[in-house]
Amino acid sequence: MRPDALLITHARVFTADVANPRAEAVLVRGNRIVYVGSDEEARRLADSHTRVIDAQQAMLMPGIIDSHYHLFMGSTELGHIQLWDVHSMAELAAVIRQYAQEHPEAESLSCVQLRYEIMPPDEPLTRHHLDAIVRDRPLTIMGYDHHNAWANTRALELSGTLRGAVTGPNSSIVMGEDGTATGWLVEPAAYCMVLRHFEEWARTVKALMGNNAGEPRIHPERERHWLREGLKLTARQGITSVHNMDGDLEQAEFYAAMDAAGELTARVSIPYSVFPSTKLEDLEQAVQMAERFRGEKVHAGRVKIFMDGVLEAWTALMLDDYADRPGWKGDALYRAEHFNWLAEACDRMNLQITVHAIGDAAVRRTLDGYERAQRINGCRDSRHRIEHIEVIHPDDLPRFARLGVLASVQPLHSPIAFPETYEVSPVRIGRERWHRSYAWQNLRGAGARVAFGSDWPVVTQDVMAGIHAALNRRSWGDGYPDHRQSLSDTLLSYTREGAYFEFQEHVKGQLRAGMLADMVLMSGDLFSAPEQDIQQIRPVLTVCDGQITFEG
Repeated sequence: MRPDALLITHARVFTADVANPRAEAVLVRGNRIVYVGSDEEARRLADSHTRVIDAQQAMLMPGIIDSHYHLFMGSTELGHIQLWDVHSMAELAAVIRQYAQEHPEAESLSCVQLRYEIMPPDEPLTRHHLDAIVRDRPLTIMGYDHHNAWANTRALELSGTLRGAVTGPNSSIVMGEDGTATGWLVEPAAYCMVLRHFEEWARTVKALMGNNAGEPRIHPERERHWLREGLKLTARQGITSVHNMDGDLEQAEFYAAMDAAGELTARVSIPYSVFPSTKLEDLEQAVQMAERFRGEKVHAGRVKIFMDGVLEAWTALMLDDYADRPGWKGDALYRAEHFNWLAEACDRMNLQITVHAIGDAAVRRTLDGYERAQRINGCRDSRHRIEHIEVIHPDDLPRFARLGVLASVQPLHSPIAFPETYEVSPVRIGRERWHRSYAWQNLRGAGARVAFGSDWPVVTQDVMAGIHAALNRRSWGDGYPDHRQSLSDTLLSYTREGAYFEFQEHVKGQLRAGMLADMVLMSGDLFSAPEQDIQQIRPVLTVCDGQITFEG
């Protein structure tokens, strides 16, 4: 619903505008902000057709820009069995069996968001554990981070992988001593060989592997239903823009069709997903997308690349050995020469490059590629990005500012209560690297621009949970750096910086006259709340493009 005009008064307005940082009221006409300032002047400018909302001294701020999101994949996975609140193997079995009993018509069972901490402590999770839960139907389980999956025997048999199969780089179908697959599938190149046989996983397979694992079966009406549900959840969190982290021409056209039908309630920056098999001529589709999709709701011009995997699966590329796996540094999807060629080609085509890089060696390899591209192609306002940066060597910190590379990080990826609460990644990293892990303040101190996101569906898209994590992350022990964020820096990383990361700082990310009308009204004032209690404040009104997308 878009009113003719909308006025929010008696607010504590956080504008993210350095020229006018605080205000009392914001007036919107159509899809643009026309005034930000005092209550008195705003009421004078309003007319009888203006809807007036009294904020009652709660905080109004720019709409949240989630700078790392998988909208389509997360939305379609809402139809799967949800495991985030499962805390033991016994609970896992109970939840799956209950679902199986309540859905006898389901030909297969699919689960998402398995937490690694619940798995058997002294042995890996295998198909035999899953067979003990469900044997007569295919059962597949996705780890919360989407870098590990598991399948029961029936799923492996139907997919033809029980005896193993050749996978891509930095991935594996883990085999047992008996010559059969254990059911543990490491990285998308492995697990998509199984999941592509089950239609409920089609969008996940396409998002992470394109058509490299075979053509997935797409069901537009089913997907449209779940995308609507995902957009509802997105609006409920105060999110008005997302930087999608997977995409292609077909997905961009899907969003554009929803926009034309008036169903797209968030702005989407969509990349072209690049894989190790991508050829130079394939990148023409990314250029075509950049030319075709330049609208206010759907725009392209980026490529997305996975450099490495994750710490939890020992697939992140490290400079030194893993603390709990001596002799192993992880691996990458791209050798340095391959990535250098790719970065140079994309940069030459004026495409922004977005790279998943978690290990410190992966971060360095990415920076090396960006530096080489800049040396060969010349300097421009490229705003190439690195996503996650969970471990970084101190020597690489100043390279971000020097090369103009942007740091996109996710507050909920860091263990905020470690060491009181057991977490896998600090064990993999090892104490000698703790001081440079999830080093948000080190990045800021070195002059890097930092934007925040969630990485939904890897973790919840709940923005207030992300803000809470940024403000309340604990040091990992005496003498280790304190990477807690200030509230101002946190909010800017969810708003103004997010707009800059997508070359949209001239139209959004701030509450300023002439800007697009994207904003969120909170239930209270974040600046008055104790940091430990800030998550209790919730979005109560979300406005995107002048349209009220959530009101609660």
